[in-house]
Amino acid sequence: MSRLPEFAADFHLLWLISTGGLGGIIGSFLNVVIHRLPVILERRWRREALMLLAHSEPESEPVFNLMIPRSHCPYCFQPLSIRDNIPLLSYLFLKGKSRCCGERIPIYYPLVEITSSVLFILAASRFHPGLTLVAAWLFIAMLLVLAVIDCRTAMLPDVLTLSLLWLGLLFSLQGGSVPLEEAVVGAVSGYLCLWGLYWLFRFVTGREGLGYGDFKLAAALGAWMGWQVLPSVLLFASVSGLIITVLLRFVTATDFTRPLPFGPWLALSGVCHFLLM
Repeated sequence: MSRLPEFAADFHLLWLISTGGLGGIIGSFLNVVIHRLPVILERRWRREALMLLAHSEPESEPVFNLMIPRSHCPYCFQPLSIRDNIPLLSYLFLKGKSRCCGERIPIYYPLVEITSSVLFILAASRFHPGLTLVAAWLFIAMLLVLAVIDCRTAMLPDVLTLSLLWLGLLFSLQGGSVPLEEAVVGAVSGYLCLWGLYWLFRFVTGREGLGYGDFKLAAALGAWMGWQVLPSVLLFASVSGLIITVLLRFVTATDFTRPLPFGPWLALSGVCHFLLM
């Protein structure tokens, strides 16, 4: 009987290590989404624009989606071997450079895998195995993708923000962190709050301070956590974003008028609040 606590501790440690490995594997796939989804959307928009302007079907392009073609170097397009696709370890073994052409691998690749792994472990420490934990992992993964895409392209794709919103409502319907009524009110409140701030800022300054993707992301966070948590989520996102932005401006001596994405701070705030709920 005296060995039961020791066995339980060993099992818990093994569980956390396993979830960390799972987070790294998922993070590797998230990098694929981060890299390919903006390209897929750009191709679709370009194709629709050509059809509208030329009134004819444009020439077909090679298949390009999240699965096809296989993983390849973003510079020389050489297919990657399995040994070059191991989360984080491949980056370390290759010393941050592509094996085929020697170009430097973007730093966000290992950072996404590390962040995903750490957040998966934190979620596994916070929630018992079950629907809530799976939902937390999905929530974290989608917010991580949105944050990095917004940093890289200043875009929050509807296919992700709206999917996250509906998943939050479905999670609440299945007995999630908040009742369905609070989730619906949270979604509406999140959208209207940032929508109102957008128009107020535009009226006062004549410039756009937020994007419509930010409205939808705030609505998604409201759907997952309810309207009561929303003020704290928005305040944390605003304060953390402001502090880091000011520090970056002074450190890098960049122009204060250059817009910076708000999505990453909403995502950071959303993850922190969800794990602490």
